[in-house]
Amino acid sequence: MKIALVSLNQVWEDKKSNLELCEKYIQNASKKSVDLIIFPEMTLTGFSNNIDLTSENFENSETIEKFSNLAKEFNISVIFGVVIEDNKKALNRCLFIDNFGNVVSDYSKIHPFSFSKEDKYFNAGNRLSMVEFKNFKIGLTICYDLRFPELYSSLAKDCDLIINIANWPSKRVEHWNTLLKARAIENQIFMVGVNRTGIDGNGLEYIESSNIFNANGEKLEFEKYEDMKIYDVDVKFTKDFKNKFNTVNDRKVEFYKEIL
Repeated sequence: MKIALVSLNQVWEDKKSNLELCEKYIQNASKKSVDLIIFPEMTLTGFSNNIDLTSENFENSETIEKFSNLAKEFNISVIFGVVIEDNKKALNRCLFIDNFGNVVSDYSKIHPFSFSKEDKYFNAGNRLSMVEFKNFKIGLTICYDLRFPELYSSLAKDCDLIINIANWPSKRVEHWNTLLKARAIENQIFMVGVNRTGIDGNGLEYIESSNIFNANGEKLEFEKYEDMKIYDVDVKFTKDFKNKFNTVNDRKVEFYKEIL
């Protein structure tokens, strides 16, 4: 499977400008025969708590419609973040749209980032989300979720690859890289992290740090196009690795339930 990670320099709360940037990357990824292109959290707005401006109705979302049309036009599957209205608050969502423009999976962030008051404006999701694509079983997560290993252990029971889309500031980027690597090693899967770049409306800086780690904790090699990295990922690597050195089979799940 050919995957493109876009470290988008998001324009603060400007859906039109960000969509134009995304279209450029989608067009170029399509020319390179990419199967799946992935954008950061809250793709068209940046990580904003201004839900009066950013949130959309799921059934009539212009953001979803635009990405659906782009997926169909360029024959490419797309993962992106969007803010969806939910009972006077909102949901921080990650959507997977296939190359026919269909929403085939959606995930609402289970762990709102209370440090930045996200929990005051966003409701927490309450279910896992997975999708089968190109012989892969793929799990979806968002940013702060990465700090909670139980979520990844649960997803990894059925997944070969887990994706995290984020707005993860540069001052904690060492945590980002360490946690992505740790989630890959402990679950013996591919971990995909897609982070933004630039400076947001709160003055926080973000640096290019989108990567894929394999089951052995190694960064995959890639082809670079501006702020887009293109990877060839083979599900066989994970299956072969587990056959040679399997640690996940030794988990004591029932015991962990008792002590957590």
